[in-house]
Amino acid sequence: MRPFRIEIPEEQIDDLKRRLQYSRLPGGIFQVGSQDGISLPFMRRLMDYWREGFDWRAQEARLNQLPHFMADIQGYSVHLLHKVGVGPAPVPLVLTHGWPGSFLEFETLIQHLTDPASHGGDPRDAFDVVVPSLPGFGFSPAPEGPGTNSRRIAELWHDLMRMLGYERYFAQGGDIGAGVSTWLGVLYPRNVVGVHLNYVSAGFRPPLGPGTPAVSAEESEFHERAAAFAAEEGGYSFLQATNPQTLSYALADSPIGLAAWILEKFESWTDTDGSLEDLISLDRLLSNICLYWFGNSIDASLRLYKENRKSPLALEGLIPCDVPFAIAHFPRELPIPPRSWIERALKVERWTEMPRGGHFAALEQPQALAEDIRASFRPWRDAKTNRQRV
Repeated sequence: MRPFRIEIPEEQIDDLKRRLQYSRLPGGIFQVGSQDGISLPFMRRLMDYWREGFDWRAQEARLNQLPHFMADIQGYSVHLLHKVGVGPAPVPLVLTHGWPGSFLEFETLIQHLTDPASHGGDPRDAFDVVVPSLPGFGFSPAPEGPGTNSRRIAELWHDLMRMLGYERYFAQGGDIGAGVSTWLGVLYPRNVVGVHLNYVSAGFRPPLGPGTPAVSAEESEFHERAAAFAAEEGGYSFLQATNPQTLSYALADSPIGLAAWILEKFESWTDTDGSLEDLISLDRLLSNICLYWFGNSIDASLRLYKENRKSPLALEGLIPCDVPFAIAHFPRELPIPPRSWIERALKVERWTEMPRGGHFAALEQPQALAEDIRASFRPWRDAKTNRQRV
């Protein structure tokens, strides 16, 4: 474990500026909105700002105010944030991001969780927060071979928490991070006190067959919605889960291509009343894209979809799991399974229908998400069960 500081070499920044200077945009055939993907007017505005107004060094200085570290775990180098809580008895919490996000998603959320008293909360709800970057994301180097899926990452995170001195801890995540957090609860029930999710993958597979309840009408309707979503919106996922390397050549070479591929998801999956930039600033959006660009491991981030397709979140033989789960469902989230489907395999003790927000909850609604995390974990900090206190 060693401290880490973000210091992108000047030649990489100059190379990015040159590529942006000579970028070429496609035409917009027939439609000017987002019906065919990310819109041309938005990308033109973003490109102009990236060229003339965006200051990576200013963003880098802001991000370096966070406590960064690198850890060597089982042959992987993992970048992480580790911030100690302010309160009488902070408890450890590992937060896991997804694609196309990064540790940057949690920048504001960390403040609410580590120092709740400064944000209108109770200091007794403070957490020691750990935010690792998935292998091949941000400043975590890409894996050197195949086999790094969400289950494998959960094994790394467990070792990371023990390296930090946390034998018992909480876990939280959305998108791919939801799968990692679920695996943590399932694989390490003696160590994970509770899990909070703001997403559950449509690929979640509880045990079915003899001895299990028949599929309900609500569950069947969900699978129909999930299939419709996959047909209309799932092209990116099919491509990343089948031939990620081919796509990587284009995204590793063109910053505008990389931005378009990533920002389409931010535009489609957020809960906005107007434009995306009304909710998330261009500086923050571009900082996230720059993490992918400077890391030059887009191939690894895409490949995680293929690894998870080969090793899905199938829990046959791994239950019963007595770790309590809490789920915060945001209204503009992707289709997630109904509670009954999840409870076939997991112990869901809390389900909250959130008033606003979408897939990137930590960016969109950090205060609301923090409040639900605190409320969910509060009874489990010193639960009257046979569990030891965290």
